[in-house]
Amino acid sequence: MGLSPFLTVLIAALVAAFVLHFVVRYRVLSGLDGFLGKWITGWIGGWLGSPVLGHWAFRIGNVYLIPALIGAFAGAFFVTAMLKASARATAAAISPQPGPQSR
Repeated sequence: MGLSPFLTVLIAALVAAFVLHFVVRYRVLSGLDGFLGKWITGWIGGWLGSPVLGHWAFRIGNVYLIPALIGAFAGAFFVTAMLKASARATAAAISPQPGPQSR
């Protein structure tokens, strides 16, 4: 991967991370670490977007933009959803369950 495709996917991932973190406010971590985590996973999703979803629509720097954006959104959303589900499952396992009261 050259510099131009890398930057194209990086910008697509930045857009996906910004929209999910600041516009939609879909978060596990609310600070900069949550945004950077979405950006990194969005880059991985954008990198996998064209090979998985196909080669169609606009092409910038040897990267098809629409599949890269869809992959970036899917990657960032998937990791955030998995972390939220893991946190809820852990919280449910740790919290005491109300049982039958004995007299």
